[in-house]
Amino acid sequence: MKVAIIIERANIALGGAERSVFEMAAAISALGLEVDILAAKGQTNARNIHILCQNTPGKRACYFTFAKALKKYLSQNHYDIIHSVLPFDFADVYQPRGGTYTESILRNAASYQNKFLESYKKLTAFANFRRTVLLRAERKLCKEPNGPIIVALSQYVAERFKQHYGADAERIVLIPNGVKINKRIDTGEAEKLRTQILAQLALKEADNPVFFLFVANNFRLKGLAVLIKAMSAYSGTAGHNTDRQAYLIVAGNARAHKYRRLAKKLNVHRKIIFLGPIRHIQNALSIIDVAVLPTFYDPSSRYILEALAAGKPVITTKFNGATDLFVNNRHGKVLDAPEDVPALAEAISYFTNTNNIRKASEAIVTDNLKEKISISRVAKQLISVYESILQRKGQK
Repeated sequence: MKVAIIIERANIALGGAERSVFEMAAAISALGLEVDILAAKGQTNARNIHILCQNTPGKRACYFTFAKALKKYLSQNHYDIIHSVLPFDFADVYQPRGGTYTESILRNAASYQNKFLESYKKLTAFANFRRTVLLRAERKLCKEPNGPIIVALSQYVAERFKQHYGADAERIVLIPNGVKINKRIDTGEAEKLRTQILAQLALKEADNPVFFLFVANNFRLKGLAVLIKAMSAYSGTAGHNTDRQAYLIVAGNARAHKYRRLAKKLNVHRKIIFLGPIRHIQNALSIIDVAVLPTFYDPSSRYILEALAAGKPVITTKFNGATDLFVNNRHGKVLDAPEDVPALAEAISYFTNTNNIRKASEAIVTDNLKEKISISRVAKQLISVYESILQRKGQK
C-alpha cells in the first residue's frame, strides 16, 4: 500500500504537530507501507519528502496554491491512500493535528481571561485570511456527504466536529494521539540539568524538592499565568498538609518577561525557574516529579503523553484531549476549568506528598499506559482505517 501524507511545512523544529506527522509516517512505514510526505514548504534531502511550493514567495504557501500543486502532483503519481492534516476534500483521510479551527479560535479567545478581549478576539478572528480560508474549507469538507474520513485525535476533538459543523458521526473515527515511547535518556545531560536547576533555585538534594515541569511554546494558551497564581496560592497554605516543597520549572520557546514579573509580584519568583527551550524533553522528564499543563486548549498534548510514557503523574484540564489516555485521580489530576486557581493549587499540594506521587507513578506502570500511548498503536489503527477505505473503493 502506498500512502501520501499531506502537511503544510516539513520541518519538525516548528512544533509538535510537525513532529507528530513525521513520527506517524515512520511508524506506518515500520509496518511495511510505503509512505511519502507531500509538503508545501520545507528543507529536506529525504527521498520520501516532496516539497511542492518551494519556489513560491513567503514562509507559507497559500492554501489554493498548495491545493493546485497537490492536484497536479497526484495526477502524475499514484497513491492508494491520501492522508491530509489540512482540510482538502480530495483526501481519503482528514486528520487535523490542531483539532477544529472553530474550537481553536474560541478557546484561544477564552485564554485571555478577559471578557472584552475574548469578544474582540472572536470578532477579529476572521481578519486572518489564511485561518478563515482553512476554517471554511474544514466546514465544507465536514458537510460533504462523501468527503474524507475524519480521524480525531481525541474524544474532545470528535465532539467538536459534531458540535461546530454537524459532521456525521459515522464519518468520524477516533484514534487517540500517540508518541514515541522509548526515547533514549542521556543520563549525563539529565544530571547536569538537575544540578543547574538546583543551583539556580539555591537548593540541595537534601531539601527533597518536588519539581513540577511546564513545557509549552504558547505560555498564555497553555495556562502559565494561572499556574504561577496557583503556585502563589499553594505557597500560602504550604506547611499544613504537605511534606515537601513545590518548585516550578518552565520550559519553552516563548517570551517570559510578563510571567517573570507576575511571579515576582506574587512573591513566588524564588520557587520558579525559566529554562527557555529544551532540546530533549525526555532528559528533563527523567529528573522531575510531575508534569503540569493547565491548558485552555489542546486537542491532545504530546507533552502530557510523553510525561505519562516516562511514568510521571500529570496535571492538566478537560480541554486537553490527552485525558482520553489516563484516569483522573489515578494517574494524575484533571481540572474542569483552566482558570480555577484554587483547584490547581490543590492539585499541586496533592503531589507534594511523596506517597501520592509514588501511587500515581505505580498506577501508570500497572495499567500499561506506555503501550496505550505508543505511536505504533496509532499506526496500526490508521492502517485499519486505510484498509476499510480501500475495501469501500473496491480495491481490495
